[in-house]
Amino acid sequence: MNKNDLIAAVADSTGLSKTDVASAIDATLASITDTLKSGGEVKLVGFGSFHVTQRAASTGRNPRTGETIQIAASRQPKFKAGKGLKDALN
Repeated sequence: MNKNDLIAAVADSTGLSKTDVASAIDATLASITDTLKSGGEVKLVGFGSFHVTQRAASTGRNPRTGETIQIAASRQPKFKAGKGLKDALN
């Protein structure tokens, strides 16, 4: 399912227009992104939580040339599924 499929599914189940649903989904994703950028965590009870982890700098290899390269430290978004989502899948 891609974003357009999600918009269509939510519009069908709620009776809202696709434009309204698209605006709501865009706003939701922007809010999650802004919270993670500022170092916060987003918890959706029963679904899961989004948080940011710090990835340390490391040394890697270019697979084409075998040359050693430095991989910079970075912040990575992570998602941990909640109990409700896990139970729904099993």
